[in-house]
Amino acid sequence: MVSKALFASLKPFRWIRQPNINLKSPLSAEICLQICHYHSSSLQQQSASEKSESGVTDSKDTSIDPVASSNKNEKDVVTTDPSNNSIFIQDRVKIIRLERGIAHVQLSRPDKLNSLDIPMFEAIADAAARLREENKLRAVIISGEGRAFCTGLDAKSVVISGPSKALNALLERPSAYGGNDGLGNLAQDVCYLWRQIPVPVIAAIHGMCFGGGLQIALGADMRYCTPDCKLSIMESRWGLIPDMGASVTLRELVRIDVAKELTMSGRIIS
Repeated sequence: MVSKALFASLKPFRWIRQPNINLKSPLSAEICLQICHYHSSSLQQQSASEKSESGVTDSKDTSIDPVASSNKNEKDVVTTDPSNNSIFIQDRVKIIRLERGIAHVQLSRPDKLNSLDIPMFEAIADAAARLREENKLRAVIISGEGRAFCTGLDAKSVVISGPSKALNALLERPSAYGGNDGLGNLAQDVCYLWRQIPVPVIAAIHGMCFGGGLQIALGADMRYCTPDCKLSIMESRWGLIPDMGASVTLRELVRIDVAKELTMSGRIIS
């Protein structure tokens, strides 16, 4: 468990936001209704699909180096699907274009409960950076494919790829995705870049949302959870602090004593 002294000594990263991205464009009632309808229907389809499948394959993990290099050609890491107007980044994150300017960002590593390996970190940051530059965007939905939104860091992949190599990829500052004024590292950018998108960003959460997954959801403007959803700031169980962004975003939503209790205990809430 994280000690009180350690948490008290934490100095949140000072995020600098440009004037042109401070304000979010208005979200109309029409788009709100479409988002709620889409989230509800997609989860129903997802549940029906899972019940009809007899098993899940583990074919994605071998396709990409655990620590992907930022100098790869885009054609090597991004595939397009014209049939549903979507792109697939590093076999980890889909950006699906819906009507009326809505983009659906789907974490797509369901066999690993959308846990975060280095390619997943890079794909999420890449998706946010792409959407930040779009002029006709009106809203963004973030969700997870399969049984969970995101269960946090994939520690096994970090060990396999080499802890020092993975840590360098996560902690190098600034990352390649923050733009000209970027100050954060990759671990922070997957959470905080959503705030640089000048339209409403909505996290649709189901299943499990732990650790880094919860920190990603906290980077959105709004969060909608299914009744059975479980959430936890689980970093304290590993002797860590929520330094991907929750040290800033969580205390915007709850009292500081509640933020400290959730962080220090690592308990699971519904």
